[in-house]
Amino acid sequence: MLIRRAERFKAADITDEALYLRRREFIAGGIAALTLGACDFADGAAPAPPGTPLKAARNDQLSVKEPSTKFESATTYNNFYEFGVNKDDPAREAHRLRPRPWTLKVDGLVGKPKTYDIDELTRLFPLEERVYSLRCVEAWSMIIPWIGFPLGALLKQVEPTGQAKYVEFTTLLDPAQFPGQKPGLFGGTLDWPYVEGLRMDEALHPLTLLTVGMYGQVLPNQNGAPVRVIVPWKYGFKSAKSIVRIRLVGDQPKTAWEKAAPQEYGFYSNVNPNVSHPRWSQATERRIGEFRRRPTSMFNGYADQVASLYAGMDLKKYY
Repeated sequence: MLIRRAERFKAADITDEALYLRRREFIAGGIAALTLGACDFADGAAPAPPGTPLKAARNDQLSVKEPSTKFESATTYNNFYEFGVNKDDPAREAHRLRPRPWTLKVDGLVGKPKTYDIDELTRLFPLEERVYSLRCVEAWSMIIPWIGFPLGALLKQVEPTGQAKYVEFTTLLDPAQFPGQKPGLFGGTLDWPYVEGLRMDEALHPLTLLTVGMYGQVLPNQNGAPVRVIVPWKYGFKSAKSIVRIRLVGDQPKTAWEKAAPQEYGFYSNVNPNVSHPRWSQATERRIGEFRRRPTSMFNGYADQVASLYAGMDLKKYY
């Protein structure tokens, strides 16, 4: 009698070949082969436990009309190098992070610098749920319901001066909570702490969301708790996580991935299907949960809202 074995995997569970090859390059020590720390999500992982509920009104005008990526996928298969380089490291190591107490310092070229307690921050502005498309530089994408408020509302409260041209975000530096920051073969891959940045007009854009939750609950540790920024028209690694400082500056910040591999990860990192990564095309993407690839949209589908920010710029030069 012929006994047929059950399938071990679904097609969606299979790691993308390009991503797998890049992981091998990373282990071999090639800095240019690192997968990016802010591309948070992939498919086919075990369920994550529910978190603390967080109420927020849905902003339908700023939400995409597509089904959300599975919660389990968004919370249990992550890249977050502060926790480690393997996909299961963030969910396994996330218990180390203590998101309370937590403060966020907002300073630099501002008239009223202030340090906010995280709970004060969540009460200060009305929370919204916005369903955004997230595009990873690795050419896969998600649909995520985030909870937060416009970053511009916070920046206006501290009164930026006329000299403020950029906004710099800094992630917590604490190897006890983030084992990936410890010195060593993998701990030395980035110049910790993780730093990202935006131009002032990008930071003030209504789509730029300071985020404290997702999927109707408080932001999980492995997804950047307790506070991160979401910039939906840029590749995911621009969305800094576990932020402890927002600094307004006059000069363009030098970001973590620019310092690590400037030929691959520029300051702007706008989603652009016409500008390939040096090692792969950005013309198509795989939506997590789908088998077939789909065309990548300019500015990740947000061109109508943000294209004017870059009028006259050479987007191949300013990648």
